[in-house]
Amino acid sequence: MRSLFPVTDLTTSTSEGGGPAGPSADREWSLDELAEAYAYPAAPDRRAPAAGGADPSGGSWLRANMVSTLDGAAQHEGRSQPISCAADMRIFGTLRGLADVVIAGAETVRQEGYRPARAREAFAARRAAAGQGPAPAVAVVSGSLELDFSLPLFTEPLVPTLVLTGAAAPADRIAAARKAGAEVVIAGDGAGVDPARAVRELADRGLRRQLTEGGPRLLGQFVAAGVLDELCLTISPMLTAGDAQRIAGGPGVVVPERFFLASLLEEAGFLFSRYRRTDS
Repeated sequence: MRSLFPVTDLTTSTSEGGGPAGPSADREWSLDELAEAYAYPAAPDRRAPAAGGADPSGGSWLRANMVSTLDGAAQHEGRSQPISCAADMRIFGTLRGLADVVIAGAETVRQEGYRPARAREAFAARRAAAGQGPAPAVAVVSGSLELDFSLPLFTEPLVPTLVLTGAAAPADRIAAARKAGAEVVIAGDGAGVDPARAVRELADRGLRRQLTEGGPRLLGQFVAAGVLDELCLTISPMLTAGDAQRIAGGPGVVVPERFFLASLLEEAGFLFSRYRRTDS
């Protein structure tokens, strides 16, 4: 893996023997190096409040981690794994290792076979220093709560799984979620979840370093609500054609929002980009 951006003296440095040296070297980065590269902002409370109102983020930072092929497919045959690679999975694990909470839509949880996040020794000291628990919580977004609450994600998590839903969710499904040990969080007045409210509700529980892994519908909702702070996007050097979803779906925004490139890594033709909001 090598760093392509931002450009520094080390980006083009070489060793005494003429080979690459420093962070730009084409080698496998350690998890500690990746953790430094993808660290959350030291003070994530960055949004200017609306006139007379409070910070809409609750002092949180919401980043998304997605992968896309050259022709824009976010998955192949319903899953992201076929368009991923080993380096992408190392970054996937690093982003989880840094987060307070991993947010995913119900369909993504079902398709990708989500399990509880696990504690990893590589991130233990870093998490302890940041006042975090041993592993991130997983928060599942579902209006209907048509979820299999007998799965390990709900019955065997190291940190209790949260279920984000609306006030009009079926009472029997709410009861089933709680019986399984999940914490039910009401984040909407109707049947669905309000994305901005979901971010605030999690932040109110001390879960401010937020990571969403989609899917495309959920990411589209976060984008439309204007609460996404950062996008970690892997560009896979593959073409799939077909009618696979893009990384974000749903209704479009009225005015496209500009993000700026914060960093760019490369390994084996895969590009690992990180974009941030222009007002961050």
